[in-house]
Amino acid sequence: MEQYSNLNQQFINGVWRDGSESDTIDNLNPYDNTIINTFKAASKQDVDEAYDTAKEASKTWSKTNPLVRRDLMLRAADIIMKRKDELAEWLIKEAGGTALKAQVEIKQSYDMLIEASGYPTRMHGLTIPSFTDGKETFVFRKALGVVSMISPWNFPLYLSMRTIAPAIAVGNAIVIKPASQSPVTGGTIIAKLFEEAGIPKGVINCVVGKSANIGDYFTGHPGSRLISFTGSTLVGKGIGRIGGEALKKLALELGGNNAFIILDDADVDRAVDSAIFGRFMHQGQICMSTNRILVHDSIYEEFKEKYVAKAKTLTYGDPADPKTIVGPLIDNKAVQHVLGLIEKTVAAGAKLELGGKAEGNVVQPTILSEVTKDMAIFQEEVFGPAVGLVRFKTDEEAIELANGTDYGLSGALHTRDLQRGFTIAKQIETGMIHINDQSVNDEMNTPFGGEKDSGVGRFGNDFIVDELTTVQWISVQVEPRKYPF
Repeated sequence: MEQYSNLNQQFINGVWRDGSESDTIDNLNPYDNTIINTFKAASKQDVDEAYDTAKEASKTWSKTNPLVRRDLMLRAADIIMKRKDELAEWLIKEAGGTALKAQVEIKQSYDMLIEASGYPTRMHGLTIPSFTDGKETFVFRKALGVVSMISPWNFPLYLSMRTIAPAIAVGNAIVIKPASQSPVTGGTIIAKLFEEAGIPKGVINCVVGKSANIGDYFTGHPGSRLISFTGSTLVGKGIGRIGGEALKKLALELGGNNAFIILDDADVDRAVDSAIFGRFMHQGQICMSTNRILVHDSIYEEFKEKYVAKAKTLTYGDPADPKTIVGPLIDNKAVQHVLGLIEKTVAAGAKLELGGKAEGNVVQPTILSEVTKDMAIFQEEVFGPAVGLVRFKTDEEAIELANGTDYGLSGALHTRDLQRGFTIAKQIETGMIHINDQSVNDEMNTPFGGEKDSGVGRFGNDFIVDELTTVQWISVQVEPRKYPF
């Protein structure tokens, strides 16, 4: 099987070609900063063409037999597994993920396609009794038409696929704008997968351009009905403003500052294992990552000692080395952000228990103790392999601390008393929380999304079907109606 080519081009109306902008985009390897490939950037004209093409294609695609759309999903899933080594290589060199993370992401993308293969037959309508004599009322569910997808760089393949696959499966066409740090794994290689699977021309389009040139234009383009975005809260609020002014539907999965609560009756060893994975998977560059570890005062020292000891065993460095657990951050700007948070938090009185330094774009696994709610690492999303340990004395204090930021995406809670766990969990202002596990969970048949500054809308199951479709009321006056005049 030949590896994919033309991955540094735009994909519009089934044709691979260069963008028409004079600017170029260098796609960098975050571990060594070498250039992987270079794109000629997309222009506003390219964006127009992509949306026009998608709009025309959607008219036919939405009417296809649902089994045709189902089979497309299944073929794409089969291709992903056949090309898993090629995809893993791209995820490692472009997104800086470890070999383990690449395999997790590929399996998630496969599972998403399998889940989406059931969506074409879940476009359910209904009948409703009418208040008018002799009238029959029907509600039909229809595809929106064209969907906009702005993909992130941290889990680019999966977090793109979780919108792309459902959108296409229910009958929409889509235009993708991947992040400049991951234009292949978040965009062009997905277009290749669907092209190989036999998708009709125009149903999937991908434009790679600079946000400064086409970002707002892409977001506000009248050609689409919904904007799906995964990324920072700051950028998401800007997208929300533009989309709101255009009266578009929004599916925004934004930042997280997720709390991991360890109650006094918790299994400490189990909590340590969970918190290690929850913080250091993909070097903490996950919106669901464990950002704040809240530990009951009575077991704080025991947890800290065991947590630091286990974190010391984590191998960090080259993501291409199969033994590496913590690889590079996406770029040096991200590194400086994490180091800045560490420095400010230590200056405010926290104790550095482990790490605190960077080697190139690789930040060492870092643990800070005696963190309080006014410190930087408590209040801000870290998005790197650094975490703060916070003491609490009562359940009420733990709830207050957990809710003490503007975010509400995910969370975790450890206790032997499940009823106590449920009682506390339901008081945490978050879209998701996991008892006796960690905060990084994403299953395709569950509602995924956040509260507060962590976003709007839900992905997964029938929740994403609702986001990607609309309903239409059609009534039939079967018997002649008597009007008042």
